[in-house]
Amino acid sequence: MPTPTKGPRLGGSPSHERLILANLATSLFEHGRITTTEAKAKRLRPIAERLITKAKKGDLHNRREVMKTIRDKDVVHKLFAEIGPFFADRNGGYTRIIKTMPRKGDNAKMAVIALVAEKTATAEAEAARGTKFAADEPKAEEPKAEETVETTESAEAQVETTEDTAAEKKDES
Repeated sequence: MPTPTKGPRLGGSPSHERLILANLATSLFEHGRITTTEAKAKRLRPIAERLITKAKKGDLHNRREVMKTIRDKDVVHKLFAEIGPFFADRNGGYTRIIKTMPRKGDNAKMAVIALVAEKTATAEAEAARGTKFAADEPKAEEPKAEETVETTESAEAQVETTEDTAAEKKDES
C-alpha cells in the first residue's frame, strides 16, 4: 500500500478513518459533547462544521449529503431541526476543542469537543470577562420607568384623596 501524502491515518485505511469520523460526528450531534483524543478531535472539527453548515441550509439536497456521512436518521433530524436553526445567525465556529488531562492507560493527549452553547462570540467574551455588553445597559433602566409610573399613580391617588377631604370639609361647614 502506498504511503498517504497527508500523513498517517487514524484507523489504518482511508475508509476506516471516514467511518471513525462519521461515528464521532454522530456522537457529537447526539450528545452535544464528546471526549476523544486530540488528533481525532482536530480531524473531526472541519467535518462537523461542514455538516452544520449544510444543516443550516436545510433543503433536501443537503439532507441527503449529510445522510451520506451520518447514517442515523434520528441524529440527522436533530441536526436539521435543532442544531442547524440554533446556529442560523453564526458564520462558522460551531465547535470548541478543550484539552484535558492525558488518558491514564497510554498517556494519550485527550480533548473534549463540544458544540458552542452561546449564540454569539461577544456573549462568550463577556461571560469570560464577567462584564456586561453595552447593549445590556438600557435593560437596567426599564424597571426605573415602571417605578415612575407607580409614583405618578400614587401622586394621582393623593390628589384624589385631598380633593375628597376638601369636599368633605365644605360639606361639614
